[in-house]
Amino acid sequence: MRAVVTVTGKDKKGIIAKVSTFLAEKNANILDISQTILQDYFAMIMLVDVSDIKEELSVLAKECSEYGKSIGMSVYMQHEDIFNAMHNV
Repeated sequence: MRAVVTVTGKDKKGIIAKVSTFLAEKNANILDISQTILQDYFAMIMLVDVSDIKEELSVLAKECSEYGKSIGMSVYMQHEDIFNAMHNV
């Protein structure tokens, strides 16, 4: 099972390291990653394998959001199927 994680906010050092470490600690594996900086703003999207997570995806998604707030970023996780459905209208 795969999920899409988006991370946005004001650019600062260590964002990729922090989010990657958080996901690894939850047994999620990053399959693909793309990031860019638009002037002072950071934007990243990741495709993540969540087959080995120990909790429901909805719980991890909420934890991602809470973690994002703790580091001053917006971190949003959703199942790949939902992401695809939203972008194929």
